[in-house]
Amino acid sequence: MSAPDQSTLDLTTTFIQLRDGPDAIPVPVDKDFWARIAERTDLHEGRLVTVGSQSADWTAWEMHPAGEEVLYLLSGALDLVLQNQNNDGERAVELRAGRAFIVPRGTWHRGIVRSPYTILSITYGAGTRHRAV
Repeated sequence: MSAPDQSTLDLTTTFIQLRDGPDAIPVPVDKDFWARIAERTDLHEGRLVTVGSQSADWTAWEMHPAGEEVLYLLSGALDLVLQNQNNDGERAVELRAGRAFIVPRGTWHRGIVRSPYTILSITYGAGTRHRAV
């Protein structure tokens, strides 16, 4: 039996867009990917699956108004800081290797690194916003 003619993907250099339907589309990532993300209207449909590593606290808050974000920590330790919906305070969620968290739609969030980490993110990115910490 012959194997299907498909290449494997490294999710740190090729993300996957899961469109609202049956498609899973590879999205090549270069060094300017995140700087140009607002221009990528082709990625507003569906969810973007990414893997990334980080050793420093996030420098910005982010918020996804159109959908929830699933975060699964592959290794390391991260505290997610969530701003309350009415902006009257914050709460922290300890995210550790092998655990997942669903960031509610419209919730501002940022990360504090407890140990360098690698994370799998599944994000409904339409309308994503950022602001300085």
